[in-house]
Amino acid sequence: MKFYKFISYIFHPVLVPIVSTLLYFIVIPNQFTKEFVYQLLIIIFATTYIVPILMLSLLKKLNLIENYHLSSIDERKFPILFFASLTTGLGIFILKSNIINLLAFSYFGGTLALVIVYLLLFGKIKASLHTLGVSGLTGFITIISYEYKLNLLVLLILLFLLFGLVATSRLKLKAHKMSEVFLGFIVGFFTQILVYLLYTFQSI
Repeated sequence: MKFYKFISYIFHPVLVPIVSTLLYFIVIPNQFTKEFVYQLLIIIFATTYIVPILMLSLLKKLNLIENYHLSSIDERKFPILFFASLTTGLGIFILKSNIINLLAFSYFGGTLALVIVYLLLFGKIKASLHTLGVSGLTGFITIISYEYKLNLLVLLILLFLLFGLVATSRLKLKAHKMSEVFLGFIVGFFTQILVYLLYTFQSI
């Protein structure tokens, strides 16, 4: 069980934004100044990792949550909305640069996914945030591959294998049912595709 707990911690959903941004700058053919990339990475890391961790730590200290995995439905509601507001703000901030619109819309995709997950909570449906994060990243890499005509098959295969590992860990820890694990994947992946389609439509 320690191995599965380790997997759940190391692939925690709050890490997805900074990882997706790093991969974006690594794989795309465009050239950006190192100063621009470093500044953006620092902003994203602080906003999507440091701030949420501090927020979760505060909630835990106040005994409003039991752990950082937000096990119960009630524990998830505020943190999900809070993180959705952060991804929205970052998407708007990045969009204003008029340089990396594709990255900005990936954050809007993340916001849409979180809003859907939030609404599902009222139906007592607890979609996996871990698999949502991995699948959102997979959807974004798929979009990059299509948009820039890049062969990222190896990376996509690795991400699908990662999904399997993360999904297995959540099931072994009894954090989710099988349906919740796959629901997280579906929501995370297809919200990225939907927002990209909306982005390309409005660009025509």
